[in-house]
Amino acid sequence: MGQTLLVLGILFFLTTSGLKMDREYQRGVIFRLGRIRGVKGPGMYWIIPWVDQKSQLDIRTKTVNIEPQETVTADSVTIKVNAVLYYRIIDPAKAINKVENYEMAVYQIALTTLRNVVGQNILDDVLQNRDKINFKVQEIVDEITEPWGVVIERVEMKDVEIPPNMQRAMAKEAEAIREKRARIIKAAAEQEASVKLAEASKNITENPSALELRRLQMLTEIGAENNTTTIIMMPSDFVAVAKRWAEGGANGSTPEPTPYQGTAIPFVAPIERPLEDASESDRPT
Repeated sequence: MGQTLLVLGILFFLTTSGLKMDREYQRGVIFRLGRIRGVKGPGMYWIIPWVDQKSQLDIRTKTVNIEPQETVTADSVTIKVNAVLYYRIIDPAKAINKVENYEMAVYQIALTTLRNVVGQNILDDVLQNRDKINFKVQEIVDEITEPWGVVIERVEMKDVEIPPNMQRAMAKEAEAIREKRARIIKAAAEQEASVKLAEASKNITENPSALELRRLQMLTEIGAENNTTTIIMMPSDFVAVAKRWAEGGANGSTPEPTPYQGTAIPFVAPIERPLEDASESDRPT
């Protein structure tokens, strides 16, 4: 009876000591006498005590913060860049067996790759085409880490630090570009306005009555304002006759008068101030 209890106790101890459990995001790599026997988990499973050994790995996505790296771009500008990298383990057995420390290995590869890729691009590409650089770094690092059972999910550049003198030069360049754009827009507007004015001048020249109508409109606008200024606009035919007389006098000859054929425009009398606007001394007694 005592021996039976002893055997049962030993079996119970071996059974309980060999029970292992992994969470949903964990996997266990089992080594038996130094050789990989497979990957266990998630859930509860049993291994042979003192014979099997388990190495537990977290297969969730992890982040690597790449510290600022000083590098020289293709156009010889010294800048500092930093980034963040996202990766996860897809093959726990390779992550344990193929590389000593996969976390440090991923960090070092990402560090050197970021510096090399940025150095192959000019400063404008680094600032404007970050997505292209991110994809290139991800592609290179993922190709290197694939034998380790690690997949690179994403790479993002966070900050690009530019020297102060380069920042001032870029600000001046941007200001010059904006000024150039404003001048081009202004020149285009002036050109369009000149075309419209030329068309209006042509229409008025071909239709003299339009000019007379415009003159009447100006007189109406002037009369509508509360002022005492009087403007007398003579018909264009009067101006033409006066011009011919002036030219004839300069040549020593007197031109023949021609009858007026223009549009009659009434004389605009001076506008007197209303009695209600006059002062008390100006009113008649």
